[in-house]
Amino acid sequence: MNETPIRIAAIVGPTAGGKTALSVALAERMSAEIISCDSMQLYRRMSIGTAKPTVEEQRGVPHHLLDCIDPEASFSAADYATRAEAAVEDVLSRGKTPLFSGGTGLYLDAFLRGGLPQQDEIDPALLAELNGLLEREGKDALYRRLVEVDPTAAEKIHPNNLRRVLRALALSLSGDKNKTERDAERGGYSERYAPTVVGLLWDRALLCERIDLRVEEMFRMGLLEETERLMREGVFEVSATAAQAIGYKELFPYLRGEASLDAVKERLKIATHQYAKRQMTWFRAHGNVVWVPMDDGKSPLKFEEIVNNVARVFRDRGFCVIMN
Repeated sequence: MNETPIRIAAIVGPTAGGKTALSVALAERMSAEIISCDSMQLYRRMSIGTAKPTVEEQRGVPHHLLDCIDPEASFSAADYATRAEAAVEDVLSRGKTPLFSGGTGLYLDAFLRGGLPQQDEIDPALLAELNGLLEREGKDALYRRLVEVDPTAAEKIHPNNLRRVLRALALSLSGDKNKTERDAERGGYSERYAPTVVGLLWDRALLCERIDLRVEEMFRMGLLEETERLMREGVFEVSATAAQAIGYKELFPYLRGEASLDAVKERLKIATHQYAKRQMTWFRAHGNVVWVPMDDGKSPLKFEEIVNNVARVFRDRGFCVIMN
């Protein structure tokens, strides 16, 4: 006899979309504990630049998978899946509901699938050919080729992430299916879990305003000082992940005396807008997400109204929720 699947609640969406406050409010109504699915908030000593929730923002709700990895350590989506599984068991042992919250879709998918699927083998000759193209024409040519053969995959990958661009392009040129089509064929989630994934849907202009306000607040909170400290500690020299993290790398030119503060602030805002767009592209490609609007097209909805709307989604899917 098959075991009853474990109900998993999740709140996903773009950066600066309000996931933290909403998740805490829902956790209080659902007797839940929050499991972060943010690929950067895992790292210790990186708080302001990753928009990690403060102790005050957590409001006493237990949070898992925050501040659990040193930035110098390597960490993968498969590692996340293993740790998230342990966190879920821990939460369930106390009779609480696991509530995932974050914007790293790859990590949430890895957990819900029971770990990452086995990777396809890539023809070494094809990989050598693509590396030759990279040497001759540069990374932009490689990324343009990926856009041609698999625009969906290209939307999810930053052009500077050469390893992922190379792999996605190689997979898309192998056989008669591109990477996105191959991923779709891998099947759905593990039978062990029954997820309800709520996505926060924003008008793009309103979301960009929120992002800009957040960037300004991060600077007021001490983002420059945090970045300088991480530099002094040598974190960016030994951790490629930290060195490429949005929220830090944009400040390097200012700290080296190569750009003004206003210039790097604008650069950070633009990079975050682009990241939010990639996040939404990822989540929209998943048919299982229940989208809940956060605004009326002109201004944000009242917070309590949003909480009630999301609470109804979880209640209607069998979760125990206190409704106001």
